Amino acid sequence: MELQLDLNKRYTYAEYYTWFDDVRRELIDGFIKTMSPSPTKTHQTISSNLHRIISAYLFRKKCKVFYAPFDVRLPKNGEKEGKDIYSVVQPDLCIICDPAKLDERGCLGAPDMIIEIVSPNNSKHDVKTKFELYQSHGVKEYWIVFPYESTIYVYLLDENNMYKNTGVFAQDEKVKVNILDDLFIDLSEVFEE
Repeated sequence: MELQLDLNKRYTYAEYYTWFDDVRRELIDGFIKTMSPSPTKTHQTISSNLHRIISAYLFRKKCKVFYAPFDVRLPKNGEKEGKDIYSVVQPDLCIICDPAKLDERGCLGAPDMIIEIVSPNNSKHDVKTKFELYQSHGVKEYWIVFPYESTIYVYLLDENNMYKNTGVFAQDEKVKVNILDDLFIDLSEVFEE
């Protein structure tokens, strides 16, 4: 049964953590963003392929890859308490190289890399809202995957902490994961059905 929550109210992570129902939500600066209940087959195939490739590369290494649902809490000024945190997201995939950011509830602080797979009903959320959120919180690398075009847009933080587009990559290309030394992902394996 869905909780009755006020979409005009600002909530904290402490409140979010008490919501036990089947609805997937994120908090962006305290305001609820309801997520699609179930991703498409295409979305899940791409997510699974990316996770498999990255996970195999990271096996027995310091960095770890996680997939949704996995809470990433983004404090504005280093807050540690849930009552002081207003943004929590569930990226499709994220890579975290600092083990101190990980706890049983997920990640506290910016992951090193986030990958979002755009669904037709959430493109503005991933392309604008999350882009700005991840940039402001210092996520070093952000990939936006457009499944139906078989393309990935890659953004890296520059010296001014602003995202710079480093390329748009298509289905037959290889993409470098910039936060890692020598991982190149063959997109023909990612977009393969």
